[in-house]
Amino acid sequence: VVIPGTQTTVQDVPGRTGYWGVGVPPSGPMDMRNFRLANRLVGNLENAAALEMTMSGGSYRFNRAATIAVTGGDLTVMLNDKTVPLFEAVEVVAGDTLNISAFYKGQRAYLAVRGGLDVPAYMGSRSTFILGKFGGHAGRALVAGDVLHIGNDVSDEWNLKTLPQAERPVVSNHWKIGVMYGPHGAPDFFTPQDIETFLAHKWEVHFNSSRTGVRLIGPKPKWARTDGGEAGLHPSNIHDNAYAIGAVDFTGDMPVILGPDGPSLGGFVCPVTVVDAELWKVGQLRPGDTIEFVPITLADALDRSGSLADPVAVDIEQTPAIVASFNNDDEFDRVVCRQAGDKYLLLEFGPPVLDLRLRFKVHAWNLKFEMLDLPGIIDLTPGIRSFQIHYDPAVLPRERLLAQIESLIVELGENCPEEVESRIVHLPLSWDDPQTRLAIEKYMSSVRKDAPWCPSNIEFIRRINGLDNIEQVQEILFSASYIVMGLGDVYLGAPVATPVDPRHRLVTTKYNPARTWTPENAVGIGGAYMCVYGMEGPGGYQFVGRTVQMWNRYHTTKEFEPGKPWLLRCFDQVRFHPVAGEELMRMRRDFIKGRFSLKIEKTTFNINDYNRFLADNQTGIEAFKARQQAAFATEYQHWKDNNLLTFEEPASQAAVSPTEALEGTVLVNAVVSGSVWQCKVAVGDTIDLHGEVAILESMKTEIPVASPCKGTIAQVFCAAGDSVKQGQAMCTIHPDK
Repeated sequence: VVIPGTQTTVQDVPGRTGYWGVGVPPSGPMDMRNFRLANRLVGNLENAAALEMTMSGGSYRFNRAATIAVTGGDLTVMLNDKTVPLFEAVEVVAGDTLNISAFYKGQRAYLAVRGGLDVPAYMGSRSTFILGKFGGHAGRALVAGDVLHIGNDVSDEWNLKTLPQAERPVVSNHWKIGVMYGPHGAPDFFTPQDIETFLAHKWEVHFNSSRTGVRLIGPKPKWARTDGGEAGLHPSNIHDNAYAIGAVDFTGDMPVILGPDGPSLGGFVCPVTVVDAELWKVGQLRPGDTIEFVPITLADALDRSGSLADPVAVDIEQTPAIVASFNNDDEFDRVVCRQAGDKYLLLEFGPPVLDLRLRFKVHAWNLKFEMLDLPGIIDLTPGIRSFQIHYDPAVLPRERLLAQIESLIVELGENCPEEVESRIVHLPLSWDDPQTRLAIEKYMSSVRKDAPWCPSNIEFIRRINGLDNIEQVQEILFSASYIVMGLGDVYLGAPVATPVDPRHRLVTTKYNPARTWTPENAVGIGGAYMCVYGMEGPGGYQFVGRTVQMWNRYHTTKEFEPGKPWLLRCFDQVRFHPVAGEELMRMRRDFIKGRFSLKIEKTTFNINDYNRFLADNQTGIEAFKARQQAAFATEYQHWKDNNLLTFEEPASQAAVSPTEALEGTVLVNAVVSGSVWQCKVAVGDTIDLHGEVAILESMKTEIPVASPCKGTIAQVFCAAGDSVKQGQAMCTIHPDK
């Protein structure tokens, strides 16, 4: 690797499947179509590892003869000093250098080498998961000096050599993307007008997009509900359920198309899901592109696997979000099947409330499907009151899956478990940790300055729960026993848990829009739930502190079993005890290597005993909830009165024209669209050649803007927190003579 490009990673297909239930995304290529074409052109096996390049390609020197192909976005490929075509196999010899330009259109391109790339597999895949720091080459994007070895993953089936022009995917700045309605629609969550507006609008791609998700700019919904109840103050909030890759997830008022590095569990509604054959388009979306979502039927979705034509819209009534429901006469026993694209079904149980009896129902279904081990099942993921089935419709058609579900309704309704194994896991917690305060500061600077939960999430928790002081928040948190109801919220074994005692359930809303960065193992509260973040990444829960690791990438210790690098299990009970920030850092260093151990006690959890506890303490529980609901209502009214219920993306600063630059100065422009994380210069400062003028945050990455000359800063047109477009003037420099 001579020059690595903006973000170049090793990926394979189908990626890391089978671990969605513990928060491990599949990763793999964002644009599966172009990735597969690159491998087929050079005669590789379907799952051969290749390079995914983002925004720009880079430069690569070959130390041996090879056959290569480049597919994807609109770009220029040079072999030494000669242009070579895209979508064709090209022969290279030892000493050749391949140079791949920045992209004119599209966001990703793929470089396949005959034989594939020989990198170690992690959890069954060679795909890079950058946020998780595993897979691919050293668990990260490539850097200059890396050496990649060529493998022997060749195929007798594919060796296309060249792809006809008519079969090449065309990249654009204006996209029509086929979706299926659901899992969440009108009138339960959105109004019919919301859905109509969503499908009619041309959405703009936001600069803060990445492999985790593509953020979109457009109209905010009116919403069918005033709030999410126990799931959170905002009407987009729901009790956590599993997500489908390609789901359009409303994190508050901002929709995000979830990508192959996205979270497996979350508490936001998703009105449509991009169908499998159209997901490649999501991989090519770049900031400023526009999208129209086109509703299609299941039959249309399954027919599009080889089609490059734009999808044709059907009436939304032809593709209902709810595809089946059972036990409709009994709200508690009702089972609703919601479609999430053409490869996922989401089963919901009972009313939309937090009730541990519903989680026991989910557990029964999970156990049954694990026992059945049906061909075509890819992943099974339990949520709070839901159960997602990821399946291959070519092996297990949806009609057959629904028939299987119907056949189990009576059996599982009558045979729900009453007791489960549990452990009490004692975790240290650094209250109001410095890293969580840094994340809040970054959010205020680059995402939303006026958020009512800033600058202190803990003060917001106090206010919305009607508590007298912050110390009461702290006392409740350290008194609570949190029962783990799901893993993977957000990522890598991260628990979503709720206090066993309802009087310990601090209720909050989630960030709107979500944070772009959360420190690893931050502890937060969203709705009535607690989460420990498994790794760095986006997030929406209100911070209370930070704890030790939920995931151990490479070490087997007392707490982390071989082949199971996650700490917690469903139905574990988490109890926190306070430690100072410096002490937590020492614990974190030692815990991951087995030099520090947690106190863990084995126990069981019996739902009948729990229901008796609720009955015995009903008066105190109702008094706590009444006070909480009054404070919740007060906060809601405050938001309504001050126009804080919804969030509108601030407009970008107007571009500065060259005529506004002082005579004799050199313009310094933004290299990408993004938000200004830091402006590092002021008028009168001296700066060296390639010195940093500013740091932009874009695509979840900090990107420096460098000076093209040595000189003195003459004008500054940006400040921290500003949104800027690619090419927009940031400052001018009087160059040294």
